[in-house]
Amino acid sequence: MSDTLLTNARLIDPEAGTETDGALLISGGLIARVFAGPPPADTGAAVVDCRGKCLAPGIVDLGVKICEPGERHKESFRSAGRAAAAGGVTTMITRPDTLPAIDSPEQLEFVSRRAAEAAPVRIHPMAALTKGRQGREMVEIGFLQDAGAVAFTDADAVVTDTKVFSRCLTYARALGALVIAHPQEPGLTGGAAATSGKFASLRGIPAVSPMAERMGLERDLALVEMTRARYHADNLSTAAALPALERAKAAGLDVTAGVNVHHLTLNALDVGDYRTFFKIKPPLRDEDDRLAMIEAVGAGLIDVISSMHTPQDEESKRLPFEEAASGAVALQTLLPAALRLYHAGQLTLPQLFRAMALTPAQRLGLPAGRLSESAPADLVLFDPDAPFVLDRFKLESKSKNTPFDGARMEGKVLKTWVGGREVFAA
Repeated sequence: MSDTLLTNARLIDPEAGTETDGALLISGGLIARVFAGPPPADTGAAVVDCRGKCLAPGIVDLGVKICEPGERHKESFRSAGRAAAAGGVTTMITRPDTLPAIDSPEQLEFVSRRAAEAAPVRIHPMAALTKGRQGREMVEIGFLQDAGAVAFTDADAVVTDTKVFSRCLTYARALGALVIAHPQEPGLTGGAAATSGKFASLRGIPAVSPMAERMGLERDLALVEMTRARYHADNLSTAAALPALERAKAAGLDVTAGVNVHHLTLNALDVGDYRTFFKIKPPLRDEDDRLAMIEAVGAGLIDVISSMHTPQDEESKRLPFEEAASGAVALQTLLPAALRLYHAGQLTLPQLFRAMALTPAQRLGLPAGRLSESAPADLVLFDPDAPFVLDRFKLESKSKNTPFDGARMEGKVLKTWVGGREVFAA
């Protein structure tokens, strides 16, 4: 692979928290040098003029659902890989909520092999925490870790048996494994399709109080305090849950938390007249919650912004709101949606890429997410000001269930590199 020099770039460095004009040299799949200002003329590398656009570490998307095995008609490794590359996502951390669930080394080996064959970006799979994601029997955490699982989660299936969950945390602690949970109180959330309040009542939509999230998180954090396990709450969405998270971090627990980009950019009123593309899990929250989550990301209390990419076919979405499947595709909309916060003056570009690239990579022990020498040359070049109207049928994903269909957005990915190899060019 020949050396490549990316010149005339606006470097977004989430590690230093800076935006600077400069250049970057790629050699052997790694970042060889970072230049402040113009580079020397004698590097001998092929030159790519970035024309003053933003160059940032590729996004590390924690919590992507790829529907292999079981529902390949919704999303495959090939289609998800193309969507990721087009969205500036260079690493996908995939969920185990497939059919069947990824709960054995053999299944993990299958998805790892398929990913390597079909996807142009890096893929690191997570494994289920309990067999079949049924919350009754712990998986073989050590064997799955040896097979390449980067974390363990039952995704949106809450382990309701506290003894089983505490046993999982204890074993994970002994092995240094990361447990990722979706904190909710399932007795309250069962059957709910919206957040409780006047809007849900007027629309007649079954709803749940935001307190269900706080109750689930409080339980999880109590068990983390007892077991001292490594824990990540994957999809917080309410202001009510933040004080518990803040106390846990202040107490020195090894705890992090993430937020879905939809909960940062949409609110409960966007459901409008029962638009099922806006049905996600947890449901969209009130505007006060949305603003609280943005503030928490800016303060570093919320560590990770992810897409929670969840493909659903037309048949599962074209149903009455209460019956429709939850979830949205978001690999290609993660960056332009997040840039709404930048254009609104709520978060800076280094803050966004800290949450979308640096912190998820650090949490999983990956070398990605940095613009520094010897880091992998996983990069995205984008124009944060380029306007467009999103057409869902132009997305690379097989499923087209995005709440941003027809929305006016700003921010286009121009090029994506993985290990110094160009995998997307607009």
